[in-house]
Amino acid sequence: MSPSLFAFTLKDFRAQLRRLVLTGSAVAVGVAFLVLSVGGAGALVQSYEQSAAVDVGDAAVQVGGELPADAAARAARVPGVTSVAERLAGHANVIAPSGRPLDDRALVTSIAADPALRWQRLAAGRWPEGPGEVVLDRESAGRVGAEPGGTVRLTKADGTATEVRLTGLLDTSGSQTLGPRPAIGVPYAQVRTYATGVRATHLDLSVAPGADALAVAKAAGAALGGKAAAYTHAGAVDNAAQGGRTMYAIVMTAALSFVLIAMAVARMVVTNTFSVVLAQRARQLALLRCVGTDRGQLLRIIRRQGLLLGALASAAGLAAGAAACALGTVALNGFADLGPIEVSLVPGPWTFGLAGVFGVLLTLWAVRKPARAAAAVPPVAALAASGAANLPEPGSRAVREAVSVLMLVAGAGLLGLGAFGGSALSLLAVTLGAILTFFAVLRYARHLLPPLVGFLGLALRRPFGTVGRLSVQQLRANARRTAAASSAMLVGVTVAVSAVTAIGTAKGGLDSMLADRMPAVFALDTDAGRVPADAIAALRAEPGLTVTPVRTATLTVDGRRTVVAAADPAGLNPAAEGVGAARALRDGEAIALTGRSSLTVAGTRLTTVPGTAALPSSLSPDATVYVTGATLDRLAPGAAAVSTVLLSPAGDTGHDAARAAVDRALAAHPEIRIADTGADADLIRSTLDRMMLVVTVLLGFSIAIAALGVAATLMLAVEERTREFGMLRAIGLAGEQLRRMLTLESVLLALSGALAGTLLGLVYGTLAARAVLAGHVSPLEALASSGGTALTVLAILAATVLTGVAASVLPARRVRRMVVVDALQAA
Repeated sequence: MSPSLFAFTLKDFRAQLRRLVLTGSAVAVGVAFLVLSVGGAGALVQSYEQSAAVDVGDAAVQVGGELPADAAARAARVPGVTSVAERLAGHANVIAPSGRPLDDRALVTSIAADPALRWQRLAAGRWPEGPGEVVLDRESAGRVGAEPGGTVRLTKADGTATEVRLTGLLDTSGSQTLGPRPAIGVPYAQVRTYATGVRATHLDLSVAPGADALAVAKAAGAALGGKAAAYTHAGAVDNAAQGGRTMYAIVMTAALSFVLIAMAVARMVVTNTFSVVLAQRARQLALLRCVGTDRGQLLRIIRRQGLLLGALASAAGLAAGAAACALGTVALNGFADLGPIEVSLVPGPWTFGLAGVFGVLLTLWAVRKPARAAAAVPPVAALAASGAANLPEPGSRAVREAVSVLMLVAGAGLLGLGAFGGSALSLLAVTLGAILTFFAVLRYARHLLPPLVGFLGLALRRPFGTVGRLSVQQLRANARRTAAASSAMLVGVTVAVSAVTAIGTAKGGLDSMLADRMPAVFALDTDAGRVPADAIAALRAEPGLTVTPVRTATLTVDGRRTVVAAADPAGLNPAAEGVGAARALRDGEAIALTGRSSLTVAGTRLTTVPGTAALPSSLSPDATVYVTGATLDRLAPGAAAVSTVLLSPAGDTGHDAARAAVDRALAAHPEIRIADTGADADLIRSTLDRMMLVVTVLLGFSIAIAALGVAATLMLAVEERTREFGMLRAIGLAGEQLRRMLTLESVLLALSGALAGTLLGLVYGTLAARAVLAGHVSPLEALASSGGTALTVLAILAATVLTGVAASVLPARRVRRMVVVDALQAA
């Protein structure tokens, strides 16, 4: 490019900069969102890695893997080792004041005698020092109403309950080992008194001052031999944090998917703005052609202006993203309860560099199509009376129409196949079908959105009169521009409503899904693996319960030892998978996880029933084969034991009444825990609620970018319609009426895209939910009972109206400040 042409490019860009500020803001928001998303994903991984380091503790050397029985004694003889602490872990129950244990089984960990080797953290009180003293995590202590210095009841390894002194509270925040469940800490010598299933997990070693920790680790590994692995403190931390890399890839993929949606909306805004600006300058571009500028030079001028806009917008976005990350870091570390973990949302320099390059390339890509159209303006267009013109759309119209129809047909077929085909890839088919049909809808947006604007405008005629009619007429007269501005909002709202609808429908159908999958509402769990006969008798004495004992035996199945289960199917949920087949099962037949037609169990040949493989594991987690009671008695005479009991409300008994009956019957058995599908549903439901909130917030960036696109369109329209506004003011339209007209135009642009997006989102979300629910419940029924989903969708629509009002503020202020005489003299 010649110096004179380059100088013209810069001068022309400065002249157009005011028109492009809002467009640049859309790119800046996208770049800032990219930086913040990468920083957030990095902070999540940092918290994971640091929590792994918390569980390692401060030991100079740590030994893990498979430890021999005398591992501690061997490690103590290694030269340079001054102290050894064996970490023991097992399970026990914390008993509530009601006499029943907490539903979650507690993890029992050993407290090392050497304070330097204690990896747990104390929040309050003191460490336990002798028999009858324990520490408990803060949450569990609060649930049972216990405080340091008081007492708490626990189950012992022999199944009895005992009262112990609570000396302190454990701080489990930031710990991967202790955080998810109740945690009990007891002196090393007392672990087997309270815990079942005790095992040694690690050895923590102190080394002598001046000793080489790496040499000690190698010597300890050699001394223990086998599959034991010894690490220095740094090596143990790095080994524990290995899972963070996989988590980073998963979280980053999820975060970038939302970023790509936001950047796609930003690209649409840039394309639309440049199309409008170049269309308004069609006569000027033709004059440049007349004075000797060829198409290639004109194309380079526009592209370089896009490059300048992308560079400036990306720089602003990087600054905003860095500021947001810094503020977020201060807020997280200052106000969130992260324990010993400190995170930083500020990503590395490579992230800022790549985000800036991405913003520039995105802008160049968005400018490419309007630049090609503008370069095709013929020199004869300079003779036009108006400076504005519609730019020709590059490419073959027939090809574009054929591709759009093909995408629409193929997408509709995939949607139907995924929603009603019952395939294992149903959700993938629905997703691909939604993408294809959505792109086809975007192609036809210019034909669909202006009529929708006209329909919405019918409601404005009575309350707003002339102002309402003028706003609707203006938007329908510029159908291409209206469709382009509304399409950006259409993208953001469609994705948001699709996600909210799918999550809400899954939440609404959760109870029915669990009911269809689970053979009973409650299940008993014991550490001993056997339910006492008096407990079963007490449960049978409760009239509001259906009691189904599950007997199991460990037998040889096709040469391998596995668990075989049997239960009376008459008491099981008939809708659960495999229960119908179990009721029709005959002696000599089996339901198995394997796909074989027959099995050899304890030397006896059994025929398997196909298509019901999930039943054995749903009755007992370790079971792989289900047989009738008579068959189990023949295979294992006298060896089968009742390992669990399945319970459901009988007759009209409600869930809460049935749970109270179970607790009442098991009052004398605190060692028995109760698994409740209702509690599981509540946990999943709360997770889905948090997911819905996160998705809505993240997709809010896309809606904000679309709002900037609406504002940019209105600002450009104000410049183009200056003379029109002057004439309206001259014939008596007040400045406040003009402001109201622009506000209505902005709201109609935003609301038309939002309504169309809501309709598409409801369809896509419902079909996706149908693919997930797999016929267990009607998606519409699930959506109606989801609770809050409709309010969330209405909130999204209300947010688009507010963004429309906000987008009209700057254009309306400019219109109100117009001098009528100057406006009438505008070209």
